Amino acid sequence: MPELIPELIPELKINAERIWNSLMEMGQIGETAAGGSCRLALTELDKQGRDLFVRWCREAGCEIHIDRIGNIYARRPGTDPDALPIATGSHLDTQPTGGKFDGVYGCLSGLEVIRSLNDQGITTRRPIEVVIWTNEEGSRFAPAMVASGVYAGKFTLEYALQQRDHQGISLDEALKSIGYQGDIAVGARRFQRFIELHIEQGPVLEREGEEIGVVEGVLGMRWYDVRVEGVSAHAGPTPMSYRKDALAASALMISELIELADRRETESGRCTIGELDVIKASRNVIPGAVRFSLDLRNATEQGLQAMEEEAAALIDRIAQTRGVKVTLEQIWNSPPVFFDPDTVNRIEQTTQASGLSYRRMVSGAGHDAVNIASTTPTAMIFIPSVGGISHNETEYSTPEQIAQGAQILLNVMHQAAGQND
Repeated sequence: MPELIPELIPELKINAERIWNSLMEMGQIGETAAGGSCRLALTELDKQGRDLFVRWCREAGCEIHIDRIGNIYARRPGTDPDALPIATGSHLDTQPTGGKFDGVYGCLSGLEVIRSLNDQGITTRRPIEVVIWTNEEGSRFAPAMVASGVYAGKFTLEYALQQRDHQGISLDEALKSIGYQGDIAVGARRFQRFIELHIEQGPVLEREGEEIGVVEGVLGMRWYDVRVEGVSAHAGPTPMSYRKDALAASALMISELIELADRRETESGRCTIGELDVIKASRNVIPGAVRFSLDLRNATEQGLQAMEEEAAALIDRIAQTRGVKVTLEQIWNSPPVFFDPDTVNRIEQTTQASGLSYRRMVSGAGHDAVNIASTTPTAMIFIPSVGGISHNETEYSTPEQIAQGAQILLNVMHQAAGQND
């Protein structure tokens, strides 16, 4: 354990009304009818969100830098020009029917840290840096967290830039079209420490009555594309026993995959089928080809590997029984991550000093911090999500919860950056 965190500075407070208003103003960009947000990565709406963030950061006195995959770095200088910055940040892109808080809360809380330090006229030895990571969600370009993955050396820049959306537009083309392809090498800007603030996106904090989540790590996860090929035929003349129905086979596979995860609930086993496409679907034609996504998660690498092997075996067994062919392609592998103990302890001790209730926990969702953790001492802070809802237009955290998380972030970053005496 590091030495106890120094006593907090009472007057160092975030502006709760300002951060809430900033979240609501950003949420108007791509606002949906149900009150959520739709700003898919590198679309015109994403550009508008980026433009607003950059304007706010420049107004707060920040230097703006952009790398070749569109990651934005907003820096508040410190008194030591050679010191690595204390960094925070998240993402501005959303799911197609996302909420106003996922990702954007971490970005605007970082900005609020800078604004609050400015309000008090406080200088720090180390710079403070807020980072916007490109395409965290993976809802337009797969895989998710691709830009932070390039930063961490998990993907090559060339691989990331050639990824295409459902309309065939490459990430490279989309970056250029919105004017956010910078000239800085990805990974050239380094941090002394990285702390990501995020809504929990699950029900644990709310159900346990805790105000802050001190995040120790993140579940491992693997994504796959599963393609099932049968034979298209007329729905009427073809008897049931003669069919090679790709959708019927897929339905059996999906049911057993969910049961597989149910058996592994004690080790945080998760299985999700988020996409299901019937190729060239027609009402009176037996489906000849189906594609579905498969998302497996587990707390340990051994558990994740076992889930993959079980999944592959049951898919193969059902394929043989139903007379169809299957291709199982892994498109993303993110091993379980355990965050930097010192950074986790700093967050815990600051939360204790603030008088807020908390619990240590592991995140079931992936975040850019997972990638950054391989390059920099990293940890995360969670606040409750009302009803445990996220990736949904009704996603919500209260103004009080928003302010509490941002205050912890401010205190931790200020202490780590070192006040200039």
